[in-house]
Amino acid sequence: RTMTLLPTGLVLGCLLWLLARPSHCFQGARCAQRGVRSVAVRSSPVGGSVSRPPEPTWLQREVVVSAPRRGMHLITDQIRGALGSDLRGVDMGLCHVFVQHTSCGLTVNENADPTVRSDMAKALDLIVPESWNHDGTFQHTYEGDDDMPAHVKTSLVSPSITLPVRRGSLALGTWQGIYLCEFRNCGGPRCIVVTVQGQTNS
Repeated sequence: RTMTLLPTGLVLGCLLWLLARPSHCFQGARCAQRGVRSVAVRSSPVGGSVSRPPEPTWLQREVVVSAPRRGMHLITDQIRGALGSDLRGVDMGLCHVFVQHTSCGLTVNENADPTVRSDMAKALDLIVPESWNHDGTFQHTYEGDDDMPAHVKTSLVSPSITLPVRRGSLALGTWQGIYLCEFRNCGGPRCIVVTVQGQTNS
């Protein structure tokens, strides 16, 4: 059987061409062999303008709420009022609401039927009964029967919530409202810090 030999110059030329190719060409071939697609990334033209993301906006306000009695109290309007017109300039972000006390909490729940709030208060009273002050369960009992149960309920409920901000308003659902959960019989004024971080719509 006869074999056709390629000219030596042609073989050397092919070898030199392969050696001169950039390494990423071989990388792409290896990726293709492994079944991995190699994706080309386009770079911006030299001298072209690059758009920078907007600077984040920070807002912080403090609101004092006085709960008239022990129980769950809607404070959505007070939180919105504390932020005022400044919230309208935030297109997308987060609103963090934090109460600076150890015997009350914050949560989000139904804003329509008031029996939901009273039922929630009853449920928490059953979960952490005041009778634990007298059966040896609690040791911290010298500030009143409602005190130590209030501390436990605060940790169960949490002293803070985080809400989304969308197009200049708190993105609450139709039936959602912010509750101040007052666990003391006479809690007094409650200081709440409201912090918003987001992107402006300018």
